[in-house]
Amino acid sequence: MNSRELLSHHKLRITNSRCTILDIFMDAEAALSEYNIEKQLEGQCDRVTIYRTLKTFLDNGIVHKVLDEGNIVKYAVCGTDCEPALHNHEHVHFKCQTCGDTICLDNIPIQKIKLPNGYTKEEANLLILGTCVKCNN
Repeated sequence: MNSRELLSHHKLRITNSRCTILDIFMDAEAALSEYNIEKQLEGQCDRVTIYRTLKTFLDNGIVHKVLDEGNIVKYAVCGTDCEPALHNHEHVHFKCQTCGDTICLDNIPIQKIKLPNGYTKEEANLLILGTCVKCNN
């Protein structure tokens, strides 16, 4: 599915900025921070447009947040099962300490943890630090 089809699927207005930013995500092999996106756009979009676009994508199940060990927020494209009402991305994330890439390990779900009475889970994050396959070669 290309960026225009994905925006249309999520019933979002198709704009050049949204398509450009979504294309960057679709071409990326790792999660991206706002700074990464801004750097790739080289002045094509201002910081506010990038922020609003990311928020729109997040609110509509197109991207999800990925936190790294420095509490830097990165974003990655969601799978096809994410929608605004059902935003399911509780899978393991892996950050390579050599190249700095943070990737989604979609097929490794986070195990359910039974919380004590009175606690309510909203989301779970699991970040594994190590060396990725391309840096190990």
